[in-house]
This record gives sequence, structure tokens and C-alpha cells, in this order.
Amino acid sequence: MKLVWLRNDLRLADNPALRHACAGDEPVAALFIISPSQWRQHKMAPIRQRFMLAQVDLLGRELAALGIPLHLLRVETFAEVPAAMADLSRELGVTQLYANQAIEIDEQRRDHAVSAALAEQAVSCHWFNGCCVLPPGRVLTGSGEMFKVFTPFSRAWLKALDEEGFVIHRAPAPRGEPLPWLPLAEREWVDEALGELTADLRWPVGEDEALRRLHVFLERAVVDYGEQRDFPAIAGTSVLSPYLAAGVISPRQCVAALQQRLGYRPQSKAQPGFVWLNELVWREFYRHLLVLIPTLSMNRPFKAETAALPWSWDPDAFAAWCEGRTGYPIVDAAMRCINATGWMHNRLRMIVASFLTKDLHIHWRLGEDYFMSRLIDGDLAANNGGWQWAAGTGADAAPYFRVFNPTTQGQRFDPQGEFIRTWVSELADIPTAYVHQPHDWLRLKGVTSYPAPMVDHAVARVRAIEMFRALEI
Repeated sequence: MKLVWLRNDLRLADNPALRHACAGDEPVAALFIISPSQWRQHKMAPIRQRFMLAQVDLLGRELAALGIPLHLLRVETFAEVPAAMADLSRELGVTQLYANQAIEIDEQRRDHAVSAALAEQAVSCHWFNGCCVLPPGRVLTGSGEMFKVFTPFSRAWLKALDEEGFVIHRAPAPRGEPLPWLPLAEREWVDEALGELTADLRWPVGEDEALRRLHVFLERAVVDYGEQRDFPAIAGTSVLSPYLAAGVISPRQCVAALQQRLGYRPQSKAQPGFVWLNELVWREFYRHLLVLIPTLSMNRPFKAETAALPWSWDPDAFAAWCEGRTGYPIVDAAMRCINATGWMHNRLRMIVASFLTKDLHIHWRLGEDYFMSRLIDGDLAANNGGWQWAAGTGADAAPYFRVFNPTTQGQRFDPQGEFIRTWVSELADIPTAYVHQPHDWLRLKGVTSYPAPMVDHAVARVRAIEMFRALEI
């Protein structure tokens, strides 16, 4: 018996572990492990858990239709997984385990422990790259080190892709008669562990839905992506990140579809589609960093010297940021959006992260954890990379004195205040001329429900720069 262990690769197509396991005639089964306590320790958002489990439910039905049973185990923490896997392997008569590699340090340690436990039962383990176009470690400097800056990594990544290409694995063919599938909602122990399992209607699950979104984006928006991606009131992005984070679609499928749509693989900013492809390369960059620099999974900064920064841990200021009560409309709108929907536009993620770290001087780790606890697309590599980029502690060529001005960012990227009015009810009727600096107008109208600015941005910016400059003394 071959066993395929599914994790953040919840798809049939382009799933290397599943494809290789299904080679030959030996029986194949699949496994997904539900770890509620570990998910809570990792700050996994409830909306992400529901999305993932809804996808598991659909995938279990699809696998059953192919004659492949999907087994579910509830194992509270990673430490308990090796013993549970050994027990299941004995029960099923497993001789080979197939899985796509994890990139996070806790998950890697778990997988090494599983390999050791199964080796005692003569079960061989086969690991594959299922989360990146090019496997971590493939794109290195001439001296064999990981790139510390994105742009040279991007150039080397594109060159390596041209040299090697990539393969899209087909979904497996039926392997026998269809099998029954008991929906997760009818399994009491699953419902008890995680509560209501109904998926968010804004995020339908399924590979077909992910591919539909991809192709709609490529047909309607990819050519103008570079000009429209920063405006949250415009549907200018692919909104595929939840599907990528759960592995409902693979990055290879995205690159292949882009090539098919354009008829070529863009190589420079002058070519349509390159800006979006470069965002996929950013995703690869952060994932490669996480594998090759394990301390990034341990709450440590990429730039070691920045560990000495005197960050604030002010709980009241942090709560105001979390709840969208900063007095800066674009920041408050973005935070209220993430709290209500589990989603935030990427430009807004940069704005609110800069505000927390450079205006409030609060440690980026608090913001990183908060995002993970709310986002449907929470992904350690991308989330950590983005937060450290904004905080000035990460892999970035820009100097530490880059500080976003929240007012001018709002004026530039939400010029009519459409996004702000959608999420900040106190400003729903404010004239456009005042929407980004509303406080004088609100005072004239006697409106007191919207808070005054928490900080003076100009003063806070100087303080942030002084914090970093002091590290050089």
C-alpha cells in the first residue's frame, strides 16, 4: 500500500507526490491530518481553517470517485504525528509514504520525525517539491549562497526557469470503483474540534474555481496589472492567494497559464504580464529564504542587527491598530476590512504594516501574528517576508528610512475614497476633498465618532529613522 500525505497541496492536478504514488498498480490511499491545537499555536485564522477543511471535504469526494480513499486523523500537535502515522501505517499495511516537502521549520522537524518512525517499520518515504516552481536551493549566487536581495534572485530565477523548464503533472486516472465519502460535517469529532465547517461563500473551494479565477484574471486584468494592482477599489488582482496558500492551485499552473495566454514568458517590465509573473517570483523568493534561513521561522529578523531595535509593545496602541481606530482613514479601512472578511489587498498590507512599525514603532512580530490570525491566505513565508520588508528588518535593498505616509498613500491609491467609505462608516458621507484628512470637516459638523490621529506622522517618521540610525553608532 502506498500512502499520500496531503498538507498544503490540496489538489489532484500538478501534485507530484500524488502523481508519483499513482504510478504502478499498487493500491493507493491518501491522508490528511487535522491538528487543531497546533493550528492555534501557529495562529492559523479560523477562516483559513474553514477554507482548508472545505477543500479537504471536496478533495475527499473527488479522490473517492477515483477509487482512492482519503483517511482523516485528528492529531492535536506535531509532536504526536509520528506515532499516529506509524499506527496508521501498520493498520493499512503501508510500505511507501509520498508527500510534498514542507518549508516551515516546525513542519520540517515533524517530517524528519515521521521519516525516522516509519523507517523502523521499513516504510520508505519519498519527498517532492510541490510548493514552488523551482525547488528551494536551486537558485543560488555564484558562491552557492541564497540571494539576500530580490532583484538578482528574480534574474537568476528567470534564467534557471529558461534552462530547466518545468512539468505540469496530470491528475491521476481512476484506480478502481468509486468509493463512498462521509462529509466532514457528518463527522462529529471534526465538528467538535473546529466548530462550524461551512465555507465562506466569497471563497468557493475547488480546483475548478481556482482555475476559473486564474483564467478570468489573465483574460481581463493581467495586461493592466502593473497599473491597477495598487488600487483596492479596483478588481485588478488575481485574488488567487488563498488557493495558492492551501495548494488548491500550484504556482507552476499559474506560470503555465500565463505563458499560454501571452504566447511567451515575459522577461522584463517592458513586456505585458511581467509584473504579475514577478509577484510569483516574490512568492518563490520568500519561500526559498524560509527554507535556507530557518531562523526566519523562529521570530528572528533577517537582518540580525535589527534585533536590538527598541520596539514598542504598547497594548492599547496595538489594539487601536487592530480595530481600525488609528484616525488615519486608509489604515482604518484596511484593518476593518481584514477583520470582517479575512482578506486585505496587498498595497493595504504594506500601508498598515508600515504604520504599525514606523508610525507606532510596535514590533513587527505582533503585526505578523495578527495577520496570520485573520487572513484566509495566511502563509508564513509570504507573511513574514512582507512584514520584515515593511519593518526594515528583512531582505530588501531599500534603506531603512523608507516610511509610508498613510495620508498620501490613501490619496494616491484610493483617490476618490471609495474603499475608505466602504469600510469606515463614520466617513460614508464625507466629501471627497476631505476623505483622507477628515478631522477638520468632522469638527465643523460636530461628528465625534471617528477618532483623532493617534500620532503625528511627521514626528513618528523621524523617530523611526532615529531608531534605525542608532544601530549604526
